[in-house]
Amino acid sequence: MTALRPPASLPGSPNLPNGGRVAPAAGFRSAPGGLPGRLSRVAQLLARLPGVGEKTAQRFALFLATGGADTARELGGELAELGGHIRPCARCGHIAEVAEDSGDAPALCAICLDTRRDGGLLCIVARVQDLLAIERSGAMRGRYFVLGRLLSPLEGVGAEELPLEALRARVRDPEEPVREVLVATPPSVDGEATALLLARELGALGIQVTRIASGVPHGGDLEFADQVTLGRAIEGRKHFG
Repeated sequence: MTALRPPASLPGSPNLPNGGRVAPAAGFRSAPGGLPGRLSRVAQLLARLPGVGEKTAQRFALFLATGGADTARELGGELAELGGHIRPCARCGHIAEVAEDSGDAPALCAICLDTRRDGGLLCIVARVQDLLAIERSGAMRGRYFVLGRLLSPLEGVGAEELPLEALRARVRDPEEPVREVLVATPPSVDGEATALLLARELGALGIQVTRIASGVPHGGDLEFADQVTLGRAIEGRKHFG
């Protein structure tokens, strides 16, 4: 009995390249049954985002393709215009939004433009994400300076890689003199090394340098706190009562 051959136009035909199947994007595994090439590329791009894995990227891509036409159109438009309207703040390194006709004018973020802020208090953070976390607390009413990276000899990041000259210029700005610098780098090895470097560099300028406190988190149990955290909590104790 002669076996039936599938028509050449059907997927899986041996007469077409790759058996008629669309090859998935490089480095990305297609879902069972295979995704269309364009949708697979969208999922691959979404998977590049921080915290987005392969399955989540596929779920996002399928939603945009099948049930979120308005969302996909609006998202695509915003992403297309994002690069022309977002720049690093020329004063602190935060994210600033600029008008389309601003040209080469320096971009300033909302925090630097806020006249209600305490210009004499400058908080130094490593990343924009750290700045946003502090802002959510509502406890910081001064201004910020974003380093962009931490001192890390193991990764080849030395003091010359940090924007120390820009930081000195910011501290010496006659229009808004700084009286106190709050170093809010993370309590990691690299964060502590960066804090010590900043204390040495800025202390020589006669600026008061302070460090964020560290200790037992609110609602935490002492039983599960590590030795370093407990030690710092005891060293940073305050008068009570």
